[in-house]
Amino acid sequence: MLMADVAIIQCPGAPPDIARVLEQLARIGADLSGIIQTNGIDSDLAAERGVNSDGDGQKALDVMADEMFFDALKATAVRHYASEERDTVETANPDGTLALAIDPLDGSSNIGVNVSIGTIFSIFPAAGAGEDSFLRPARGQVAAGYIIYGPQCAFVASWGGGVHVFVLDPSTRRFRLVRSDLRIAPESSEFAINASNYRHWPVPVRAYIDDCVAGAEGPRGRNFNMRWIASLVAETHRIFMRGGIFLYPADDRAGYEAGRLRHVYECAPIAYLVEKAGGGATDGTEPILDRTPASLHARTPFVFGSAGKVARVTAYFDMPPAETSALFGKRGLFRS
Repeated sequence: MLMADVAIIQCPGAPPDIARVLEQLARIGADLSGIIQTNGIDSDLAAERGVNSDGDGQKALDVMADEMFFDALKATAVRHYASEERDTVETANPDGTLALAIDPLDGSSNIGVNVSIGTIFSIFPAAGAGEDSFLRPARGQVAAGYIIYGPQCAFVASWGGGVHVFVLDPSTRRFRLVRSDLRIAPESSEFAINASNYRHWPVPVRAYIDDCVAGAEGPRGRNFNMRWIASLVAETHRIFMRGGIFLYPADDRAGYEAGRLRHVYECAPIAYLVEKAGGGATDGTEPILDRTPASLHARTPFVFGSAGKVARVTAYFDMPPAETSALFGKRGLFRS
C-alpha cells in the first residue's frame, strides 16, 4: 500500500486546491474498488440501510461511501459538501473555498449482481450559503468527473481543459493517465434507453426511437443497436469510449413528470464532461449546463452523447405537435 504522502493520481495543470480534492477522491475510489471486490465474502454491501433524503432505498455501500468521501474531503479546500445521501449541505472544511456535489455510489441497485457502478462528482467555487453554490447554472463548475468500479477502476475527470482518463494500477495502487483530451465519437450505431417505458414517453422520444428501430429501411438509413445497463456511470463510460446517445426522458408516470435523474449530483457533472469532450447534453430541448435546479435534489430529463444525435432529439421536440404526431403515427413500430 502507498505511503500517505505519495500522490495516488497526478492531474497536470489542475490548480493546487482542485488537484488536492481530486487526489482525495481518487484515494477513496481506490479503497472502494477493493471493498467492492470483496462483496459477499465478509459482508453484504447490498444490504438495505433505510432510505435517502429523496425516498430512494439506501444500500450499506451507499452509506459507507458517503462517509468515506466526506471524511477525506475535510483535509481539502472543500467547504460545502452536498451528497445525494444527505438532506442538506454540510461543512467539510470551514475555511475552504470550494463546493463539492457528489453521488457517492451511483447504481447501487447493481451491487449484488456484479454490474459496474460508480461515483459522480462536481466541483464549484463556494458561494454564500451552502445551497447557493449548487443552485445555479452548472456552467459554473470548475471540475467534474466520475469513478467507475468495473473490470478496471477508472477515474475520468476534467478541470477546465480536456477530459482525462486514468486507470488504477492494482500493483502500485496508483492511477495512471491513459488518455488525455478524450473526445466522444461523432458517429455511432448505439442508443441507450429503457424500452419497457415506451408507452409512457412523450411522442418526440417515441418518434426518435421508432426511427432508430426502423434501421436501414427507415428514415435513418442505418441499423442501430440498443444498450441498457441501468447504471448511469456504466452508460456514460460506454458513450465516452464508443459514442452513441443515452436518453432518460420525462414520462407520464407519477414521479417521473420532471425526469428521474438528479440534476446536481448526476446530470450536471456528466453534462460538463460531455461538453468538454465535444458531445451534447440536454433535457431534451435545453442544455443541462444552462439550467438552474430548483432544489438540491431536483430531477431532470437527460439526453446526452454524440452531439449530432442529441441535436436530432432536440429537433424532434422542436417540431409542431401536429407534425410530430403525424410522424409518430407513420412510424410507431412498437405499437401492436
